[in-house]
Amino acid sequence: MNGVGFRAVSANRKSSLRRSEGWCELGVVKYRLQYRRYALPFRSPVRTGHGVWAEREGLIVRLEDEAGVAGYGEAAPIPHFKTETVDAAEAGVRLLGEWTSTEELGELPAGLATLRQAVGAAQERGAAAVGGRDFLGVAALLSAGRAAFAQVGSRVEMGFRVFKWKVGVGDIADELAMLEDLCAELPTGGKLRLDANGAWDRRRAERCLERCAGCPVEFLEQPIAADARGAADVLLGLAGDYPTPVALDESLVGEEDIERWIGAGWPGVYVVKPALLGDARGAMARLAQAKADVVFSSALETAVGAQTALRLALAWPGEPRAVGFGVWPRFVDDRFDGPFAAPFFRAEDVARLNPEDVWSALS
Repeated sequence: MNGVGFRAVSANRKSSLRRSEGWCELGVVKYRLQYRRYALPFRSPVRTGHGVWAEREGLIVRLEDEAGVAGYGEAAPIPHFKTETVDAAEAGVRLLGEWTSTEELGELPAGLATLRQAVGAAQERGAAAVGGRDFLGVAALLSAGRAAFAQVGSRVEMGFRVFKWKVGVGDIADELAMLEDLCAELPTGGKLRLDANGAWDRRRAERCLERCAGCPVEFLEQPIAADARGAADVLLGLAGDYPTPVALDESLVGEEDIERWIGAGWPGVYVVKPALLGDARGAMARLAQAKADVVFSSALETAVGAQTALRLALAWPGEPRAVGFGVWPRFVDDRFDGPFAAPFFRAEDVARLNPEDVWSALS
């Protein structure tokens, strides 16, 4: 499954694209496009309300301009978030062919959002954030169920103060019984985020929000499935009826979703996975304009996509919340990991990530 993939363009198209070895014609910038597909097993499976996730699939794309400067991006779809599949993203790259242009890259359909994000990042060629902050607080990811109890102590000793716990995996009565005990394990001032991944209906979401009262729960993330009947009205109702904030995650797959929820006056938190947004910079600019309450979150991507997302987080002008990137080490092969999970990521930690290393590791 790994390897370099190209697709030969037609003879007519090839002749129109290739002048001076395929680089530039009539002042239009051309790129050489390559990609490598990956399927990387996790060190341990991730259990969510969508099921068990054992490996990450995606594409690393490489664009080389006429000056020989290369940029990298990552298409990391999550089909249960209603993104395109990896097969569809690969088909999109193959359709573009080995030689492409800024115009053709800009014409990728909206349905290939993660691929659009990947080629956009590759075109930026690792441009650093302007006017960004020097560091980001990080939330530690805990396993679902009772496994979280064996992890929280070591995370506290490392200095973490914000934690994310997957719920909606087991029986809700069992999970709510564990909630107070898990909160008791938190340090003074510590906060717990609950992520249901859309596993509940309204009644169970209300039970959880009622139990959250008096607990140090920062927010409840995506309690209702994004595509459930009447989901928008239910989520807005939950956000307005309980003191614990409600956050959107699976409901924010593309720029259209973000615009819709801004228009609806969403009062809660926006959990944003930049890897899933076709125009991540444009979407973040719109959220900043709306003064939205944003949490940047990992899509369990490799270091390539992580660097792109964390640069956006460093540049975010709003009040920062701890980012949801406390997920590494994650892969069996640690060459693909982002920054090691620590209570803070420094800007230099993000800059130190080298997409070319990931590219080379897939050869």
